[in-house]
Amino acid sequence: NVYGQAIKTTENEIGGHFKAFMVWADEIRKLKVRTNADTPRDAEHAVKFGAEGIGLCRTEHMFFDEERIPAVREMIVSKTELQRRKALDKLLPMQREDFIGIYEAMEDRPVTIRLLDPPLHEFLPQVDEDIRDLAEEMELNFEELKATVESLHEFNPMMGHRGCRLPVSYPEIAEMQTRAVIEAAIDVKKRKGYNIVPEIMIPLVGEVKELKFVKNIVVTIAEEVIAKEGIDLKYLVGTMIEIPRAALTADEIAKEAEFFSFGTNDLTQMTFGFSRDDAGKFLEDYYNNKIYQFDPFQKLDQVGVGKLVKMAAELGKQTRPDIHLGICGEHGGDPSSIEFCHNVGLDYVSCSPFRVPVARLAAAQAQVKNCRK
Repeated sequence: NVYGQAIKTTENEIGGHFKAFMVWADEIRKLKVRTNADTPRDAEHAVKFGAEGIGLCRTEHMFFDEERIPAVREMIVSKTELQRRKALDKLLPMQREDFIGIYEAMEDRPVTIRLLDPPLHEFLPQVDEDIRDLAEEMELNFEELKATVESLHEFNPMMGHRGCRLPVSYPEIAEMQTRAVIEAAIDVKKRKGYNIVPEIMIPLVGEVKELKFVKNIVVTIAEEVIAKEGIDLKYLVGTMIEIPRAALTADEIAKEAEFFSFGTNDLTQMTFGFSRDDAGKFLEDYYNNKIYQFDPFQKLDQVGVGKLVKMAAELGKQTRPDIHLGICGEHGGDPSSIEFCHNVGLDYVSCSPFRVPVARLAAAQAQVKNCRK
């Protein structure tokens, strides 16, 4: 049907018999269900669907906002640390307000915030015409700006200057984000009385010394802000396990990480050795020739990638028995992958807001199957 006017819609809700059924499922399951959310609106939706916290808040999504992108670009093209800090000072209040909104939406529920992850070139235009427009807008020389853009070009950005590698080069980025996370938590705790425990996640770690370096930055700023405000605030610092080496050395990583969140999107890419953006060109041939039975980006490969997850979980617990373990990749909303997470002893899965009900049900089904065994 084609309609010539706006059609009245209603918000998705869980009610009636479905709500009662989901309550039964919640009574049975042990695996917690969180959501991937970057805005207060997404967080509120997820809570309505039964989310028990945020397992992944991607701060780079906030950086792409139309009002912020000029300051982000100013930071990227800066030639000195002082210039970068001036740009970051503009971003600090914006980032703080983002986190305040998310904390208020989630109330006492846990929130895991990932530090900036993508490579910096993604924030800059790539075509000459757009670079020229940006140069005029920022009052910069076109040739110099183009040279900056070209210097940031990477042949394989997925494995390039991103994640924890950014604060190793530019510590001030992690300083600003940590300050925003902690100041927002203190603000909401004082005004609302919520027991907020920020979980700061450092992405793309493959070596414990990387994690220790960035963690020291995070802890220094966090303790400084907490001491200044004179308030008791607990926080956690952990990492995303998305590089095979991190999984293989998880016992070492756990000496510095208070939680692991398995980023199975990148872990799948790096384990299989192909990009999810390009794999669609040939995966159909693999299905037709019965090499693969399913898309490993939709359903977790339990034989290979799953073995790394299981190994990392076991090694992490050996070093730190109370370590928190979760998954925040696309697989967090897939029923068969959720059952696997339950079986290897993860504490929670995290998925998009609209997949939360499915995840709650799948977690209960996994518990029932386990009891039958």
